[in-house]
Formats: sequence, C-alpha cells, structure tokens
Amino acid sequence: MHSITARITGLMFLSILLTVVVLLYLANHQMDLHFGNYLAAQRSGTGMMPMMGSMGSAEQAFLDNIHRSLYWVGGFILLIGLLASYLLARSITVPIRKLGEALAAVEMGQYGQTVSIDTRSEVGKLAGVFNRMSCSLQEQVALRRRLLADVAHELRTPLTVIQGNLEGMLEGVVDKNDETLNSLREETEYLSRIVTDLRDLSLAEAGQLSLEKSATDVNLLVHRAVSMLEPLAFERNVSLQEDVTPVPSLSLDSRRISQVFYNLLTNAIRYTPENGEVCISTRTLSRSGNDWLQISVRDNGCGIAAADLPFIFEHFYRADKARDKKSGGSGIGLAIVKQLVEIHGGFVEAHSELGKGCQFDVFLPIQQ
Repeated sequence: MHSITARITGLMFLSILLTVVVLLYLANHQMDLHFGNYLAAQRSGTGMMPMMGSMGSAEQAFLDNIHRSLYWVGGFILLIGLLASYLLARSITVPIRKLGEALAAVEMGQYGQTVSIDTRSEVGKLAGVFNRMSCSLQEQVALRRRLLADVAHELRTPLTVIQGNLEGMLEGVVDKNDETLNSLREETEYLSRIVTDLRDLSLAEAGQLSLEKSATDVNLLVHRAVSMLEPLAFERNVSLQEDVTPVPSLSLDSRRISQVFYNLLTNAIRYTPENGEVCISTRTLSRSGNDWLQISVRDNGCGIAAADLPFIFEHFYRADKARDKKSGGSGIGLAIVKQLVEIHGGFVEAHSELGKGCQFDVFLPIQQ
C-alpha cells in the first residue's frame, strides 16, 4: 500500500471497524445480561424460581432480532465510515497529486504551471506558494532570455559600426581621418562601458562585488557629482541644483555611491527638456523604526508611464523602445543603481507622473 489515499482510507476504516466491533460486542453482551436479569426478576415476582440464562422462544427471538439489527447498524456504519474515509483521503491526496504533476512539469522546463486548489488548509497554502514560485520562475526565464537578446543587441551595434568602418578603411572606401578614428574610439568606449557595467551588475547580483567602505560625507559626493555633470546640464540648457542638509557620515564605498548619483543625475538631465530643472537633495528621516539618509533626484521632464514604472530597474528595460544609445544609454544604469544601493543595505524607490517629471529616492541606513 504505497498510495497515500489507500493508507489514509485503511487507517480511518480500521479505526471505525475497531470502534464498531467493540460497540457491538458490548451492546450484545449488555443486552444478553440485562435482558436475562429482567426475565429472572419477572419470574421471581410471579412466584417462579429465577432461572438465569433460561428464556422462552419469544424472548430468544426478541434478542436475535435485536442482535441482527445491531449487526445491520454496525455494517451500515462501517460502509459510511469507509466512504467517508475515502473521501477524506482524496480531499488530501488529490491536491498533493496535482502539485506533484505540476512540479514534474516544472522539472521538465514547463515554467508557469499553476494548480487550482480552492482550500484554506495547509495544502492550499502550499499550492499558493507553488503557484507564486512557478510564475516567478516563468518571469525570470523570460527576463533572462530578454537579457541575452538585449545584450546581444547592445554589443552588436557598436561592433557592427567598428567592423564596417575598419573594412571600409581596408578597402579604401572610408577615409582614415581624425573624425572617423574618433567615431571608432567612441564606439569602443561605449562597448567597454557596457561590458564593465554588465560585470559590475552580475557581481552585485551574486553578492560578490567588493566594497571599499570608509566614513563618507554624502553631501560631498553629491556636490562632486553635480560639479561633474554641470557641463552636460549646460549643454542641454537644464538647471542642475543641489539642496543638501547636514547629514551624518556613513560607512560607504564612495566610488560606488558616486556611480549611483551619476547614473540618476545623467538620466534626469537626458529626459528633462530645455529650460527644465533637475535637483538633488539630502535629508534624514525615520521609517519603519529605522533611521535613513534619503537622497532624492527629481526633475520636471517627460515622466514615466504608470505601466512602465514597475519595470524600470530591470536589465535593459526602456520605456521608449525606439530610443538609441545616444539618447537613452545602454538601459542598465538603473539596474546598477538598484544593486549598488541594496548591497549597501538600502533601497531605492521611483515616483513619477507622465508629463510631470520623476523622482528617485535612495535610502541608505544610518548606523548608530
């Protein structure tokens, strides 16, 4: 009996069988004893000698009928118990069997399998956890495939440009002048930047990115990032401002956190129209019982649609699918921001309304 259904059914049936047998035995024994005593009492009351155990045919027929009725009742109870045991066992094992079949499908690579178990029991909770896990696996596989396709696309574009220009130079079709060489240098720098970002991102996600932490003045990092990006803001005719308040020093990797500020400010400047404004601010606050340093980067640019907002921290995700690398970068800047902030024990949030700009909030824990 390897089936759980058979085991549960057999166990329940044996319990009911034992109960019925004991009850029948006790009922029959008590019936014989008390009915015999009753007859003896009746005979002694009429002047007859009490004769225990001796009874007439009518009395014996009455007892036989009672015994037969008890046997029928016992058999009926056993039948009902067997049916109830089987149904109870199936209510437990059928959902488990469905879970097993879905797990086997997931094992074969058929992600996204779900089981419809409408129960609040432990099995139902287990099914809910499995359904969420299966859907998450399906999403992760889809993201991985899209990541590979996006990486191939991002690497193919500069490589195609470099290859085409080099072949043109070798064939004498493209002039070997400074402009062409500068263009090739820009493509190789872009290619190198993508590879470096992908390496940092993969190490951060694997928890293997080394950090060189030291006591750091975050306001100083903010000021340096603003100074470094002022030429880009001036070129795009965007006002770049900082609004900092006194904050405590934190144990951070200043180079990685500067990269966070650089990525956020660069995105904000790129998507803010002329005469727009980008501002980065710092402040301390308490949230969920902990003290945090909040760094906010806000702009009054085009904003992000609500449908795109949950996905902006994913690899190579672009709300504007048509934009190129010159207007939108590689598409992994925000993914790197998220990972770098999280390995420092913080988190990042994005708020936006289409047509009214965006605000990115970085929260870093203040260690007492």
